[in-house]
Amino acid sequence: MNNKKVTPVPPSFPALIQTFFAEHITQQRALSPCTVAAYRDTFMLFLDFTTKHCGKSPASMKLADITPEVILAFLDHLEQERHNAVRSRNARLAALRSFLKFASHRDVASLHVIERALGVPMKRFERPMLSFLSREEMLAVIGTSGTSWISQRDHLLLGMLYNTGARVSEIIGVRVADVVLDGAACVHLRGKGRKQRSVPLWHSTVKEVRAWLKINPQLLPTSALLPNRDGQAMTRDNVTKRLALAVAAAAKLNAGLENRRITPHTVRHTTAMNLLQSRVDISVIALWLGHENPLYDLASVLLARGEDPLRRSARLTEELPAHHPLHDARQSARLFLDALETPNHCSG
Repeated sequence: MNNKKVTPVPPSFPALIQTFFAEHITQQRALSPCTVAAYRDTFMLFLDFTTKHCGKSPASMKLADITPEVILAFLDHLEQERHNAVRSRNARLAALRSFLKFASHRDVASLHVIERALGVPMKRFERPMLSFLSREEMLAVIGTSGTSWISQRDHLLLGMLYNTGARVSEIIGVRVADVVLDGAACVHLRGKGRKQRSVPLWHSTVKEVRAWLKINPQLLPTSALLPNRDGQAMTRDNVTKRLALAVAAAAKLNAGLENRRITPHTVRHTTAMNLLQSRVDISVIALWLGHENPLYDLASVLLARGEDPLRRSARLTEELPAHHPLHDARQSARLFLDALETPNHCSG
């Protein structure tokens, strides 16, 4: 009788990839669809790189082929040839690291190879100064609503971005049922990490949403509040392009907007700064934007310019017209937070 132990055959690289995506990150870790898509894109780029530069097809790849040298060459390729920012480079590296840590529990024989690969460090980078628009510049970008369906949708889109300070992924994910127009008006947003929050809506925003729903009776509670022409939710690219068109139109009348890189995230910073300048408590702003940490970096923008945030906020608040929504931002935020104690007003 042969008592010799049979050494288990380690799983192949393709099998590890399949298990990583089909079981580990989707079922065991339950990562969000956006994170899974980002991991998938990383491996598509990585496998394309190894095929072209290392002569290794995905089917012939082994864990031993994922050396620090290959990873560093891939990361350099992202920065130099694909012109990715350091933050994107680090995100790709984080995805590879997650896979290697998973693989270390499935292929113990390759632990020494994986340990070396995990030694590739994240790249440090300088955080850019946060940019934001003045109240006049933001209102110029929002402009006035036209008569066409696209114009009215874009006006509401930009107005809601300014009102809520939402991320692009959050604003395009808003459904009709997520908007509460009666009582303490608010919109329910689904943010990063599946975190949900409710943000108060200004009276002007509520009025515009009501008008939008009136001219779009076909929208169901489950429909996207701001759809594209096909009735589907807008994409990130849609929002970026519509904002770019609005900025280009506003720049014709406002020279300060020319040659400026204004993104949806710039609008988010603008909302935060305008709330800060209107003396809204910084902890309320953090809740408003869905931040876990206080927005000390927003105040640093003014400090870096040699200005006192509180003094400047007092001056700018006095300049606001009485009917402007930011003039009663503190009051609307307080009323909204008080209303959260009554689930019937803003239930998720």
